[in-house]
Amino acid sequence: MEEKIFKAGFGRVNITPSYGTPIIGYYIERKVEGILDELEATAVAVSCGEDKAVLVSVDICELDGEDTARIREAVCKATGISEECIFIHATHTHTGPGASLTYGKADELLQEYMRGLIRKITDAALLALADLKPARLGYGVSEAKRVAFIRRFRMKDGSVMTNPGVNNPDIKEPLEKVNEAVNVLRIDREGAESIVVVNFGNHPDTVGGSKISADWPGFTRRFVEKAIDNTKCIFFNGFQGDVNHVNVHPRGGDFNDMFHDFDGCSRGYGHARHIGRAVAGAVMQIYDKVHYVEVEGIKCAQKEIKVPSNKATEQELEMARKYYELHTSGKDEEIPFKAMELTTVVAEAKRMLWLENGPQEFPIQVSALSFGKVAMLGVSGEPFTGIGRELQNAEGWDLVMPCCLMNGSDGYIPTRLAYDEGGYEARSSKFKADVSEKLVQSALETLSELK
Repeated sequence: MEEKIFKAGFGRVNITPSYGTPIIGYYIERKVEGILDELEATAVAVSCGEDKAVLVSVDICELDGEDTARIREAVCKATGISEECIFIHATHTHTGPGASLTYGKADELLQEYMRGLIRKITDAALLALADLKPARLGYGVSEAKRVAFIRRFRMKDGSVMTNPGVNNPDIKEPLEKVNEAVNVLRIDREGAESIVVVNFGNHPDTVGGSKISADWPGFTRRFVEKAIDNTKCIFFNGFQGDVNHVNVHPRGGDFNDMFHDFDGCSRGYGHARHIGRAVAGAVMQIYDKVHYVEVEGIKCAQKEIKVPSNKATEQELEMARKYYELHTSGKDEEIPFKAMELTTVVAEAKRMLWLENGPQEFPIQVSALSFGKVAMLGVSGEPFTGIGRELQNAEGWDLVMPCCLMNGSDGYIPTRLAYDEGGYEARSSKFKADVSEKLVQSALETLSELK
């Protein structure tokens, strides 16, 4: 029996795409026209005796379930690590590709990029495993204030809007309370750099345009590594389905380095830098005061749940066909909505038409890894922040780090109330309204398996 010594390793590779590669994240066509900063795949490998796992965070908008399965299979084959203990996370940068061999069949550059991405993620995992060193682990929680905001609002007329616009006089109140917690793992290694694992929930949709950027998660990594000597940083986005960077009531210099974009959101590369500094600052506030724990083993678990699909009525389909035909014909001005409301009805129409003859249900992957009473909990979608808050308070755990877009990309996972209220996320979600209850139940069961 191998001695149970906790070890950790780090690996990183460049995954910046070629010019002309498609970028997703909006309902308009974009292709790479330049590079503001490089995209990366960052890996951390951990072991304790015979237990091994690898976590990879990828600067990409999303990785669908089929391609994630291909990546995990490739990493498993190259490393011998069980697929259940391989975690592939997309940071969700909106200035990066949404790579998919299925989605990209018509685009040669995207196909080429995806094939290379599988190899590069595997390389990152191999580099991390080759770098394993004896280590100790500590955890802590800090806060990043006023950089993440609820983006769903009750308007004065009683309606609900997502991203209603800066200084909109018709805003009444936000519909949730944002979670500003920055969860941190500090892994100190013998004879090697410390590894900092950062978890914070916010949409990386800050930069805009058609130039490649890892957005604020990339800035966070770089600032942490620059500010704290001999460290390497990996970032995992939290539950951010109803959260973004837009402060609809700015004051003072809040709007520095920002511009009003096409969809009513304010964006700017300088603002991405600002968020990165704020999150890195939160890391530095807790870095020296983490609580160290004894790691006596590493456990992994995974569940798949099935949720009914959010299919439309015949009456709804008629309007969806009209709106989507206008949109794809370049006649958005004939759709009686503007800015984010226009994006919402187009997304809703696309969802309705897609599911007209589509599947009756969809799977969601729930993945978890634990070091004693510290756990990372991943979901293959973008749950609302309130769901993350509920799971962070799971009984029997010192720290639960909720991570979105882990081992797949299944879209928004709103709360049941959001389906009644409306807004972009619920109206575009492919899941029926009971999805949050099913997810919470499955996530709690998955965590229980790790105790």
